[in-house]
Amino acid sequence: MHERLRFIKRGEQAVLLVDFSHCTQQQVLGLVNEAQQQIARHPRNSLLTLADFTDAQINKQVAMRIKEVLVLDRPFVKRSAWVGTASLPKVFYENFKSFSQRDFPVFETREQALEWLTKD
Repeated sequence: MHERLRFIKRGEQAVLLVDFSHCTQQQVLGLVNEAQQQIARHPRNSLLTLADFTDAQINKQVAMRIKEVLVLDRPFVKRSAWVGTASLPKVFYENFKSFSQRDFPVFETREQALEWLTKD
Protein backbone atom coordinates (compact mmCIF):
# COMPACT_ATOMS: atom_id res chain seq x y z
CA MET A 1 0.00 0.00 0.00
CA HIS A 2 1.20 3.49 -0.79
CA GLU A 3 3.13 5.14 2.08
CA ARG A 4 0.58 7.97 2.15
CA LEU A 5 -2.32 5.54 2.37
CA ARG A 6 -1.86 3.17 5.30
CA PHE A 7 -3.47 1.80 8.40
CA ILE A 8 -2.49 3.13 11.81
CA LYS A 9 -3.11 0.69 14.65
CA ARG A 10 -4.62 2.28 17.74
CA GLY A 11 -5.40 -0.24 20.46
CA GLU A 12 -7.68 -2.84 18.92
CA GLN A 13 -8.73 -0.58 16.07
CA ALA A 14 -7.19 0.39 12.75
CA VAL A 15 -7.56 3.81 11.19
CA LEU A 16 -6.92 4.40 7.50
CA LEU A 17 -4.64 7.42 7.15
CA VAL A 18 -4.94 9.34 3.90
CA ASP A 19 -1.91 11.63 4.08
CA PHE A 20 -2.28 14.53 1.64
CA SER A 21 0.20 16.65 3.61
CA HIS A 22 2.56 18.71 1.45
CA CYS A 23 1.22 17.11 -1.75
CA THR A 24 1.00 18.83 -5.12
CA GLN A 25 -2.33 18.91 -6.92
CA GLN A 26 -1.29 15.93 -9.07
CA GLN A 27 -0.24 13.93 -6.01
CA VAL A 28 -3.54 14.71 -4.29
CA LEU A 29 -5.48 13.49 -7.35
CA GLY A 30 -3.48 10.26 -7.48
CA LEU A 31 -3.94 9.64 -3.77
CA VAL A 32 -7.68 10.36 -3.93
CA ASN A 33 -8.07 7.77 -6.69
CA GLU A 34 -5.96 5.22 -4.81
CA ALA A 35 -7.93 5.82 -1.62
CA GLN A 36 -11.21 5.28 -3.43
CA GLN A 37 -10.04 1.89 -4.69
CA GLN A 38 -8.77 0.81 -1.26
CA ILE A 39 -11.85 1.97 0.65
CA ALA A 40 -14.26 0.25 -1.74
CA ARG A 41 -12.65 -3.11 -0.86
CA HIS A 42 -13.88 -2.97 2.73
CA PRO A 43 -17.23 -3.95 4.24
CA ARG A 44 -19.92 -1.31 4.48
CA ASN A 45 -19.79 1.01 7.49
CA SER A 46 -16.49 -0.50 8.66
CA LEU A 47 -13.72 2.05 8.18
CA LEU A 48 -12.35 4.77 10.38
CA THR A 49 -10.50 7.32 8.25
CA LEU A 50 -8.15 10.19 9.01
CA ALA A 51 -7.24 12.70 6.29
CA ASP A 52 -4.31 15.07 6.75
CA PHE A 53 -4.49 18.14 4.47
CA THR A 54 -1.51 20.02 5.94
CA ASP A 55 -0.17 22.31 3.18
CA ALA A 56 -1.83 20.25 0.44
CA GLN A 57 -2.35 22.04 -2.87
CA ILE A 58 -6.01 21.86 -3.83
CA ASN A 59 -7.60 23.70 -6.72
CA LYS A 60 -11.17 23.50 -8.09
CA GLN A 61 -10.45 20.42 -10.22
CA VAL A 62 -8.93 18.55 -7.28
CA ALA A 63 -11.77 19.67 -4.99
CA MET A 64 -14.35 18.35 -7.47
CA ARG A 65 -12.68 14.93 -7.53
CA ILE A 66 -12.48 14.84 -3.73
CA LYS A 67 -16.22 15.61 -3.54
CA GLU A 68 -17.01 12.76 -5.94
CA VAL A 69 -14.91 10.27 -3.97
CA LEU A 70 -16.39 11.37 -0.63
CA VAL A 71 -19.83 10.46 -1.97
CA LEU A 72 -18.64 7.11 -3.35
CA ASP A 73 -16.82 6.24 -0.11
CA ARG A 74 -19.71 7.14 2.20
CA PRO A 75 -21.18 3.60 2.45
CA PHE A 76 -17.86 2.15 3.62
CA VAL A 77 -16.82 4.76 6.17
CA LYS A 78 -18.05 4.57 9.74
CA ARG A 79 -16.36 7.76 10.96
CA SER A 80 -13.93 10.32 9.51
CA ALA A 81 -11.73 13.03 10.96
CA TRP A 82 -9.55 15.65 9.29
CA VAL A 83 -6.44 17.56 10.32
CA GLY A 84 -4.41 20.29 8.66
CA THR A 85 -7.32 22.08 7.07
CA ALA A 86 -5.92 25.59 7.65
CA SER A 87 -4.61 25.67 4.07
CA LEU A 88 -7.90 24.30 2.70
CA PRO A 89 -10.25 27.06 1.54
CA LYS A 90 -13.30 27.14 3.78
CA VAL A 91 -15.62 27.09 0.76
CA PHE A 92 -14.08 23.76 -0.34
CA TYR A 93 -14.55 22.28 3.14
CA GLU A 94 -18.19 23.40 3.27
CA ASN A 95 -18.81 22.04 -0.23
CA PHE A 96 -17.27 18.69 0.73
CA LYS A 97 -19.65 18.39 3.68
CA SER A 98 -22.80 19.48 1.86
CA PHE A 99 -22.16 17.56 -1.36
CA SER A 100 -21.28 14.29 0.38
CA GLN A 101 -23.84 14.70 3.18
CA ARG A 102 -21.12 13.73 5.65
CA ASP A 103 -19.50 15.41 8.61
CA PHE A 104 -15.73 15.80 8.85
CA PRO A 105 -14.73 16.99 12.32
CA VAL A 106 -11.48 18.93 12.20
CA PHE A 107 -8.75 18.48 14.80
CA GLU A 108 -5.49 20.30 15.52
CA THR A 109 -3.35 17.14 15.57
CA ARG A 110 -3.44 13.59 14.27
CA GLU A 111 -3.32 12.37 17.86
CA GLN A 112 -6.50 14.29 18.77
CA ALA A 113 -8.22 12.96 15.65
CA LEU A 114 -7.16 9.38 16.42
CA GLU A 115 -8.42 9.74 19.99
CA TRP A 116 -11.83 10.87 18.73
CA LEU A 117 -12.02 8.24 15.97
CA THR A 118 -11.27 5.32 18.26
CA LYS A 119 -13.32 6.24 21.31
CA ASP A 120 -16.36 4.07 21.92
